[in-house]
Amino acid sequence: MKYIRYRSEGKGYFGELEEDVVYELDGDYIHGAERTGRSMARGEVELLAPYIPGKIIGVGANYKSFLDSKKREYPVRPRIFQKPRTAVIGPGEAIRLPDPSHAVSYEGELAVVIGKRCSKVKSQEAMDYVFGYSCINDITDKTMFEEDVIWARGKGCDTFAPIGPVVTDEIDPEDAMLETRLNGKVVQHMSTADMHFHIPALIQFISAYITLEPGDIIATGTPAGTGFLHPGDIVEVSIEGIGSISDPVV
Repeated sequence: MKYIRYRSEGKGYFGELEEDVVYELDGDYIHGAERTGRSMARGEVELLAPYIPGKIIGVGANYKSFLDSKKREYPVRPRIFQKPRTAVIGPGEAIRLPDPSHAVSYEGELAVVIGKRCSKVKSQEAMDYVFGYSCINDITDKTMFEEDVIWARGKGCDTFAPIGPVVTDEIDPEDAMLETRLNGKVVQHMSTADMHFHIPALIQFISAYITLEPGDIIATGTPAGTGFLHPGDIVEVSIEGIGSISDPVV
């Protein structure tokens, strides 16, 4: 199933998307919801970020192609950070660069959406706690990294987490093709099979220290091909079976 959040006639709703038909739900799909009986064509609604998580846990340097391109040693444990929920935007919303002199990069990633409260979970049970998957663009201000030496500000600015277009449980997250396009040109193209730490290991590691709640998101890292954004750019992240999220840069 493909789940969405959308705006219709000025109001926000949760829904299910089948083909080009949106079926309205009576509440939050992660916590359980039923169809209301109302439906409309996909073209009649405005898609929003499919979910606003309580928190986003990002994973740095988690693709072999990325590590190899930077000539880095493979990490012995996941390197994690957090992005606030206020960074989330949806399809077509503007990514706002904080300072035109800063180096700000795109990072196309697979987002894992947690479905159940998750604490100290073993890797062999980890997938039982996953609700579904989406696309996320982990926008990063590298100039802030150099100024601060820590990741909080450079990862957490408003608009630095485009998510969408849907949340779905209909993909193989261990081998889905991820692609990022900048102004129509393919700049990242890699299967999620290239991850260094795979999803069960990430959930085990994170939940050992940080309790994950329903709706929380893990951004699982980006492959080789990251680059910089400038005002006027259009950046699009797509994942096989999920779809694409495209956002302008201002």
